[in-house]
Amino acid sequence: MTRLIFALVLALTPVGAMAQEESFDTWLNDFRPRLAGSGADPATVASMLDELEPDLRIIERDRSQPEFVRPLWEYLEIAASDLRVRNGADQIAARQGMLQVIESRYGVDYPILVAIWGLESSYGAIQGDDDVVRSLATLAWEGRRRSWAEAQLIAVARMIDNGYARREDLRGSWAGAMGQTQFIPETYLRRADDFDGDGRIDIWNNVGDALASSANLLSEAGWQRGQPVVVEVVLPVDFDLTSWNPRDARMTAEWSVRRVTRADGESWAADQLMQGSRLILPAGRRGPAFLTFSNFRALMRYNNSTSYGIGVWLLSERFSGRYAIEGEWPEDDPPISRSQTLAMQQGLIELGFDPGAPDGMFGPNTRRALMAFQRQNNLVVDGYGGRQIFDAVMGALSASESE
Repeated sequence: MTRLIFALVLALTPVGAMAQEESFDTWLNDFRPRLAGSGADPATVASMLDELEPDLRIIERDRSQPEFVRPLWEYLEIAASDLRVRNGADQIAARQGMLQVIESRYGVDYPILVAIWGLESSYGAIQGDDDVVRSLATLAWEGRRRSWAEAQLIAVARMIDNGYARREDLRGSWAGAMGQTQFIPETYLRRADDFDGDGRIDIWNNVGDALASSANLLSEAGWQRGQPVVVEVVLPVDFDLTSWNPRDARMTAEWSVRRVTRADGESWAADQLMQGSRLILPAGRRGPAFLTFSNFRALMRYNNSTSYGIGVWLLSERFSGRYAIEGEWPEDDPPISRSQTLAMQQGLIELGFDPGAPDGMFGPNTRRALMAFQRQNNLVVDGYGGRQIFDAVMGALSASESE
C-alpha cells in the first residue's frame, strides 16, 4: 500500500501555497510585447497591464479541487430550486415578447436560454465582481493554463479596441467568465451578438444581448428547436449493461426494442424514435436513467458537465410545471470523494485495470477501468463511482495483497 499512500499525499498536497517559478513581473514583461504584437492599441495595453498586480486568491481557487463531490440529487435541488423556478417564470412572463423573438431568430427554445441565465448568474443578479484582466493575468502567470489565459487576454484587448467594452466594465468570475450568461472573452468575440442593434454587445447590462449571445452559441453548436434534450426513462429489470457505453449513441427505436420506456408513461413520438440518443446513468443503475439527445450535446458545448446539462434541462421543464424526476436517487450510495477516487484509481491499477494516471478526478478513463472491473467481478456494469463500488475495489485489492 506504500505507493497508494504516496499517491494520496502527492495529489492532495495544498499546492495553492507553492511558489511560482518566475515572478509576476517577469511574466508581465514577456507578455506585454506579445500583447502589443497582437495588434492591440498601445493605450489598451497600458490600461490592461500598467500597475497590474496578481491576485493570489485566484491561484488558490484554480489549483484547489474540492475533496467532496456533491451528489447530483443535491446539485439539482439547488439548480432547479423552487425559488429559481419562480424567478425564472417571472422573467419569462415579463419578457415574453423578447424571448419569442430570440427563439425565432436563432432557433433555440427560450426556456433553455432562461434556464442557462438562471444557473449562470441567477438571472443577472450574481455575475462576479473580479477584475477579469487581473484574474486572467494571474492564471497566465500561474502557468497551468498559460496559453489559454493569454489567448483570453488578447481577446480582451480586441474587445476594448473594438469598443465592445470599457476596461472598467470587465468584471466577472475568478476564472474570467463575464456577464449575465458568463462568456469567456474568446467566446464573446466568436459568439456574442448585438440583439437590439445598438452597436454594442453588452452582456453585462443588456438582457437581450446576453440571451441572444447564448442562443447564438447554442445555434452554432447544432441546437434543434423543438427537439428533445433529455428524456427520463425506465430500464427493464433484466436490462443488460455489459455492452453499454454512455458515449455510444443508438437510435431511440433500438432502445425501445430493448424495452426502455419513458418514465412519464407516454409513448415515444415517431420522430424521437428515429433520433440518436445516449443512455446515461449519472447515479448508477439504482438511480434515475436518462436518454440524452443531440441538444444535450449542444449544451455540453456551453458547459461540459453532465450535472450542468441535466440541471439546465430540469429547470427549463419546471418553468411550465411539467416535470419532476420520477426515479429515486441512491442516497445511501453517494459519489466518492477525491481522495477515495485517487485510492480507487491506484487500486484499479494494482488489480490490472487502467484508469490512466491517478489524479483523484473521476473521468472517462477511470469510468472505463471501473466498468472493466465490474464486468470481471460479475457486478452491475454502470461505471458509477459510489461508495459501494469503492468498497468492492478496495476489498479486492486487500484480498489480492493477502494472497
